[in-house]
Amino acid sequence: MLALVGSGEYLPGMEGVDRYLLASLNDEPRVVCLPTAAGTEGAERIAYWSDLGSSYFARLGVQAEALPVITRQDAQDAALANRIREASFVYLSGGRPDYLLATLKDSLVWEAILSVIARGGVLAGCSAGAMVQGAWIPGFPKRQRAFNLLPEAVVVPHYDELPSWMGRFLRLWIGRNGRMLGIPGYTALVVDGEACQVVGRGSVTVWNGAGKRSYVEGETFLWQL
Repeated sequence: MLALVGSGEYLPGMEGVDRYLLASLNDEPRVVCLPTAAGTEGAERIAYWSDLGSSYFARLGVQAEALPVITRQDAQDAALANRIREASFVYLSGGRPDYLLATLKDSLVWEAILSVIARGGVLAGCSAGAMVQGAWIPGFPKRQRAFNLLPEAVVVPHYDELPSWMGRFLRLWIGRNGRMLGIPGYTALVVDGEACQVVGRGSVTVWNGAGKRSYVEGETFLWQL
């Protein structure tokens, strides 16, 4: 199960979303928070995201820890990867999507995250953490190939904060054969196989060759893999 969050990770407005995700687990909830995307922002910000994540999930009554996967060397640390492999829920918080992608790509930590998903766990990502789950990360002049967990998708977080012209511009830039997901704050698109469901306050906008459609909490649609 994947959860792509627009913004608002570890804040009270996300509790309903995260309780939903925790309730979906077959195993005992054990959460690992990775502040990797903030790795270029300095020790203070890394500590902020680490403390915020672990304390947030502790308030929800589950075992949680933040792991210092900050550099490429950390991502190749077998001990850290093993601790992630023991989790049932991995959360990638926000920051720079390009840095997050470069740090985790083809690493032991990324292999461990994939193993969590494979046995029925949850990978949640907010902002940058959501963007890397798609096929491409928007960029100028070139886009970057991402992890492609949701094939053909370009994930646009903070969608409610963008001016309307930006959404139309991104849609044109992606092209008629591409698919774009606009995800606002305090909202998650939860993907389980091909089934997609909106959980949270806002509506998720899906752009494809046929145009666009918005889905609100509880509505579902299929993502053709």
